[in-house]
Amino acid sequence: MGSCLSSDDSRARPGRESVETGKAVQSNSETAASSRRKATKPSNRNVIAPSEDIEPSYYKAILPSVNTSSLSHESMEDAFRGINMESGALTQGGVENFRQLTSYGNVTMFIYDELRLATRNFRQDLVLGEGGFGLVYKGILDENVRPGFKPMFVAVKDLNPEGLQGDKEWLAEINYLGQLSHPNLVKLIGYCCQDEHRLLVYEYMAHGSLEKHLFQRSTQSIPWVTRVKIALDVAKGLAFLHGAKKPIIYRDFKTSNILLDAEFNAKLSDFGLAKEGPTGEKTHVSTRVMGTYGYAAPEYIMTGHLTARSDVYGFGVVLLEILVGRKALDTSRPGREHNLVDWARPLLIRYNKLFRIIDPRMAGQYSHNAAQLLANLAFRCLSENPKGRPAMHEVVEALESCQSFSEKEDKVHSSNKAHEMRPRRTNRRCASDLPMDFDQHGLSPDARFAVQRGNLTPDRYHKPYNHIGYVYKC
Repeated sequence: MGSCLSSDDSRARPGRESVETGKAVQSNSETAASSRRKATKPSNRNVIAPSEDIEPSYYKAILPSVNTSSLSHESMEDAFRGINMESGALTQGGVENFRQLTSYGNVTMFIYDELRLATRNFRQDLVLGEGGFGLVYKGILDENVRPGFKPMFVAVKDLNPEGLQGDKEWLAEINYLGQLSHPNLVKLIGYCCQDEHRLLVYEYMAHGSLEKHLFQRSTQSIPWVTRVKIALDVAKGLAFLHGAKKPIIYRDFKTSNILLDAEFNAKLSDFGLAKEGPTGEKTHVSTRVMGTYGYAAPEYIMTGHLTARSDVYGFGVVLLEILVGRKALDTSRPGREHNLVDWARPLLIRYNKLFRIIDPRMAGQYSHNAAQLLANLAFRCLSENPKGRPAMHEVVEALESCQSFSEKEDKVHSSNKAHEMRPRRTNRRCASDLPMDFDQHGLSPDARFAVQRGNLTPDRYHKPYNHIGYVYKC
């Protein structure tokens, strides 16, 4: 799926059964509003379904942080009272509380009509993609939307009430992205919480998702150096989350959640499943198992114990996809190759076989030494034992070394290629330097004609005039 803000269809919404794929969005719908409600219902393919009921405390954990010191106990209760604990939806009272209590200086609160203007009434030709949340539109914020706005492109995510994401995930996005700022996290510009409408406004990422560039054959292959840079960018984003004062576990790391801007800088998006990690002496967080098959760590699927190393496993899967150019799960492949990790991980440290599985779209244009470093790092990240996986700050250090290695070799390769393309120079004069009255006696007719043209190119003329320093090819 080539969306700017992309989310895999395989997303589980707590407390809601997955639904079968419905009909695709109709481009010729009578109105924009009706067409947006006819979005494709997500498939239950690859869903990791919730394994237990939702705890009321879950909602308190994801509600946007507010300055509690300035609020009375009654006000705090009002803030949480607006959540319907069965459906996870915001009641009308909750909407009002949310709008009054939430204040992030760098996040703008929009009204629905402003975002309708920004997206030209949610025009279908402005749809960037869709997923479990609904549709994402390309929009523009300018003076027409709100006086004082400088023109800028944005991505507007419109939550589909029939989708697999609900108010909980919507609130979680605002909670985390409203407070966090990092070059490798997508920037949340604003949101809309009006009546039944739930929308999020993000910076526009011109090149869409990494998933599109890796797996859609219609797109140009990403060069090796750029692949390493993308891996390093998202590693820095994860390391930032894990190193926060209150560690944050991303929980849904995959290629469709990695977005690329116009310069192919990579950023993490979609924080709907993010969760605060263990603190103090706690080693893990016990939680319902959610995420995407193929990316979720095996111990998390088995026990529900979530740690930062669970994210490291997901990072290892993405690193493998970057290296090999295959999806984490692909049933179109032969049986033993359906699961990328099961098939490829044993080959990562068998270097005689490693280069057979590297993405053929790169046509061998990569650093073999750097590829071995990347393969070894992916192997460690995919360890079945969480303690055998490196921390994300170690991953960043390893990728920085890999990037340095790749860039040096790329410069050498480019220099050699440029040297090969230059005309061959010798310490002997070229035929074009021959004087006009040069004695051509003894040359064959072809060679004599070449001398007259000032271009002795045929290599078969070896003897004539070599003894005085002239060559036929320069």
